[in-house]
Amino acid sequence: MRVDLFDFELPPELIALRPARPRDSARLLRVEGDAVSDHGMRELPQLLRAGDVLVFNDTRVVPAQLEGRRGEAAIGATLHKREELRSWWAFVRNARRVKLGDWVTFRGGVEAEVVTKGDDGAVLLRFAGEEPVEVLLHRAGTMPLPPYIASKRPIDALDAADYQTMFAARDGAVAAPTASLHFTDELITVLDKAGIKQETLTLHVGAGTFLPVKADDTADHQMHAEWGRIDQPTADRLNSARAAGGRLIAVGTTSLRLLESAAGEDGRIRPFEGDTAIFITPGYRFRAVDGLMTNFHLPRSTLFMLVSALMGLDTMQRAYAHAIAEGYRFYSYGDGSLLLPAR
Repeated sequence: MRVDLFDFELPPELIALRPARPRDSARLLRVEGDAVSDHGMRELPQLLRAGDVLVFNDTRVVPAQLEGRRGEAAIGATLHKREELRSWWAFVRNARRVKLGDWVTFRGGVEAEVVTKGDDGAVLLRFAGEEPVEVLLHRAGTMPLPPYIASKRPIDALDAADYQTMFAARDGAVAAPTASLHFTDELITVLDKAGIKQETLTLHVGAGTFLPVKADDTADHQMHAEWGRIDQPTADRLNSARAAGGRLIAVGTTSLRLLESAAGEDGRIRPFEGDTAIFITPGYRFRAVDGLMTNFHLPRSTLFMLVSALMGLDTMQRAYAHAIAEGYRFYSYGDGSLLLPAR
């Protein structure tokens, strides 16, 4: 499909630079079939049914934005995927200033060697020393806020908490599964009382999620791989809930992509551990999920293509036009949507 079909105009003042406080005070746009209605996050228990399952991503964001030097050259690196215990792929600013075998010194004396350069311009960095790389990153790095936020204000101490979800448990992401940022202990308690279940899986979100689609046609775009895991007990519970009539509602496009990667043609979810580079565009047949909670996405992005595949491009263009007219807040720190396709 032509990428320009997924374009729309967004007033820049609707880009949220801080999250709602408290988190569950954010607005929620429900799109069910072709119908659109305005709600708040605290109404979610009334918008779902007993037996439904919300599937969260328990990845934890690491401080993956690094600034350093190679000699006199300033080098910026955004880690996007772990390759081995001490090695990460990174998108590097001034990549032409580094070559194989070069050492880059980051803040706090953290050092990494350039061991490989990828065809896509990414660089594989191997970190020196014996301390866990996560410890080194907390010494050297900052939270990797999306460019549409970081370009408008400095990253600060608030972001260290604001950009983590309440489910964050497993280090490895360089971008937050932002749909989960709207949840609080209080909201989860109300959902429990309403008979709405929760499950978690792990997908370590990569910085590739922010990369623009440069191709003119979706068939020519290549997704970056991300590592994910669903264990056997979780897969069994998800399949049982669906067999009993419950709906699987992915909280975030990351959860959705992993569920779909793990599902067979019969719709059953299998245990999964490894990389996925699934790219979902209109025409895709969904097998595992019955709905999606997600924030509002960039025009021409792979994530807007995904929600258009779930709900229909015309429906999502109308829903986004409504959200813009009603002043919903967009992107990572913005408001949420509940997408329930007609079945």
